[in-house]
Amino acid sequence: MHFQPQLPFPSAPALPPGRFAPGGVNHDFRTSLALSQAYSEAPWWEAIYRQAFPSLISMVSVQDDGWAQRGGIDRVLTLASGRSYTVDEKVRMNDWPDILLEQWSDEQRRVPGWIQKPLACDFIAYAFAPSHRCYLLPVMPLQRAWRLCGRQWVDDFGQRRAINPGYVSTSVPVPVETLLGAMTSAMLVRGY
Repeated sequence: MHFQPQLPFPSAPALPPGRFAPGGVNHDFRTSLALSQAYSEAPWWEAIYRQAFPSLISMVSVQDDGWAQRGGIDRVLTLASGRSYTVDEKVRMNDWPDILLEQWSDEQRRVPGWIQKPLACDFIAYAFAPSHRCYLLPVMPLQRAWRLCGRQWVDDFGQRRAINPGYVSTSVPVPVETLLGAMTSAMLVRGY
C-alpha cells in the first residue's frame, strides 16, 4: 500500500520515510552531473545574472572537482565594484510550483544534503529549465528557514526519494510561497 498525502499543489508521488515505490525513479550521479554541466552553458544564465546584478562584468563557471565544487560553488560572479558572489546552480527539468530541498544526500548514512550542510556559496540559483524561471536564494536565510521549519515541512509536504546506485537521497518539496515567506521570517533575528 502506498501513502500519498494530499498536497495543495501538483507534485511527484510522496512516500513516508523508508518506503520506496516499486520501479521508483532511479538516478545516476554521473549522468546528473553531466546534465548539470551541460546546463551551466545555457545562454539564459547570463540573462538571469545580468537582471539580478546590473553591474555584472564576469561570470565564471566552476566545473573542476575540488573544494569549491564540494562547497556548492558552481559559478563566480564579479561586479564592477570588484565584489564577487558565489552561486550554486540547481536546475529542474520540469516547471514545478515548489523548491526541492535536499535533506539527505545519503539517507541511510545520514549524510546531510545541501539544505543542511555548510556551504561556501552566497546564493542558490534555483532554475526551471523549460521556463528559464530562476529564484536567486540567499543561502544564510534559506538554511535558517530550514532549521526553523524543516521538520514541519517534512510533515506537511512529504519527502521525495531519488534512488542512486548504492544510496538514496531524500528531498522535501516546499511550495515557493511557503519557502519565501519562511525566508523572510528567518531574516529577523532578535538579540537577548
